[in-house]
Amino acid sequence: MVAAMNRRRDFLKTSAALAAAPLAGAAAPARPNVLLILTDDQGYGDFSCHGNPALKTPEMDKIHAESVRFTDFHAAPMCTPTRGQLLSGQDALRNGATSVTAGRALLRRGIPTMADILKANGYRTGLFGKWHLGDNYPYRPMERGFERAVYHLGWGLTSAPEFDNDYFNGRYRDQGALKRFPGYCTDFWFDQAMGWMRERGAKREPFFCYLPTNTPHGPAWVDPKYSAPYRKPGLPAEFFGMIANLDENLGRLDAFLRETGLRDNTLLIFLTDNGGTGGVNFYNAGMRARKAQLYEGGHRVPCFVRWPAAGFRTGRDVAAPTHLQDILPTVIELCGAKAPGGARFDGVSLAPLLKDASARLAERMLVVQYGQIPKKDDACVIWNQWRLVYGKELYDIQADPGQKADIAGKHPEVVAKMKAHYDRWWSGVEGRITDFAPISIGAAQENPAELSSSDWQDVYVDNQRTVSQAEGGPRGAPWAVYVERDGTYEIALSRWPPHLKHALTAGREAQKMTYGEIPGGKALAIAGAKLAIAGQEQAVKTGPGDTAAVFQVKLKGGQKTNLHGWFQDASGADVAGAFYATVR
Repeated sequence: MVAAMNRRRDFLKTSAALAAAPLAGAAAPARPNVLLILTDDQGYGDFSCHGNPALKTPEMDKIHAESVRFTDFHAAPMCTPTRGQLLSGQDALRNGATSVTAGRALLRRGIPTMADILKANGYRTGLFGKWHLGDNYPYRPMERGFERAVYHLGWGLTSAPEFDNDYFNGRYRDQGALKRFPGYCTDFWFDQAMGWMRERGAKREPFFCYLPTNTPHGPAWVDPKYSAPYRKPGLPAEFFGMIANLDENLGRLDAFLRETGLRDNTLLIFLTDNGGTGGVNFYNAGMRARKAQLYEGGHRVPCFVRWPAAGFRTGRDVAAPTHLQDILPTVIELCGAKAPGGARFDGVSLAPLLKDASARLAERMLVVQYGQIPKKDDACVIWNQWRLVYGKELYDIQADPGQKADIAGKHPEVVAKMKAHYDRWWSGVEGRITDFAPISIGAAQENPAELSSSDWQDVYVDNQRTVSQAEGGPRGAPWAVYVERDGTYEIALSRWPPHLKHALTAGREAQKMTYGEIPGGKALAIAGAKLAIAGQEQAVKTGPGDTAAVFQVKLKGGQKTNLHGWFQDASGADVAGAFYATVR
């Protein structure tokens, strides 16, 4: 932990020096602005330009037509690993953000992000939308290079830390401070991003704007005017409606870029974060599987790159296998930026392919792997047209794009070569799989720290439903924490999100939202609680009206440890984990 903190300090020193130094090469106005758009749970088939016979996406199609398209581009099969790989240029099992939950949704300290690097090279940096790489210090966007951060917690507005948030007139974080947004969430993220870019453009400041939306991830809540055209048998009307709203916002964004004169010198990269979800049963572009799966439909995603001022020959496809880890090296090269000394990337720059249609990448193999508890061979290895899945199934996607025929027995030499590559790769990442990144408690930057079951180690309790049904076993699981300083800490364990002020023993009725509802939750016979931390264990009794079980514990600073709280009934039997903890 101390080593990671030292690496972070060294990186920040390097960043300050780079920011103060004049940039070599082209004049500052020639450096492109960077606009990175990432939609949530929109699959490769959820575009009319990819052949969807019902969904209309004219603005996305326009970006597609004006871009260089990487048609064999791969993300992780789930959102947090994608976000970590995108921003760090490192494989998920190397950077630590391997899952959406279970204590593995945090990007390790000491790894420079795209925002860190561009900020160090004189760029202004802003995030607007879904972060999902850590809700607490030191993993929040403000600690990972973003000067401006407008975002929500967790995976979405009904995740465990948000719980009862709404897509309309809901809550968000502004530099960590809780506020409310007007209207629809997606409209708000775009409004905030455009307002910030307008300010940067007026001051002629190069910027990196990261615009990751939380839609069209479920729950599928959208104004009926967007879903109405798709209310037909067999169509996912609300899911397509969220995409229609996204498409409309992309049209507003493009009009804004034209109006402000920012469009020509803005490097726009459009991506989605994993395979399809709500639209898969209707159209999946001929691919097998969906989000969270290792076949092509789980991780092949669109990647459109547009930069008018660069003169890329647009409207063309690049068929080489590429992946998210290539984006950061590409951005660094196109922006004429410098990476900090010692930075490691698992991808390569795609700039040669963007600049020259005849360019080729050196042959390589890619590994797609993520996981709540990563296991050897739970992966897809990519090599040209070959896909090795689970270390034993082999597919040729040129001959068999739907991955219907396992041909491992016909090509044992291909399997052996790909398996050997994977084994070498695995040996380089397996050592830290159980090394959980700790959340800081007692830090001046965030006090109190509010923890949720999203970050329990190795256990999935990551949404409103699983919390409401008190899942996760009779003790839940611990949080990995880092004690920043010596002192007496107050730790309040809660059954429900603290802002609701519900009693520990209370249930909940279903709650109506603007265009949907969230389910109710069951009551628990809680009469006490236990806390284990840093070799100490305490127990307290609680009353029927108590909203939290409160502990006082002395802790020594500078240590990584586990914080584990759970509830008991009157007989002393374990009932459920503490789904929330407030530490001050």
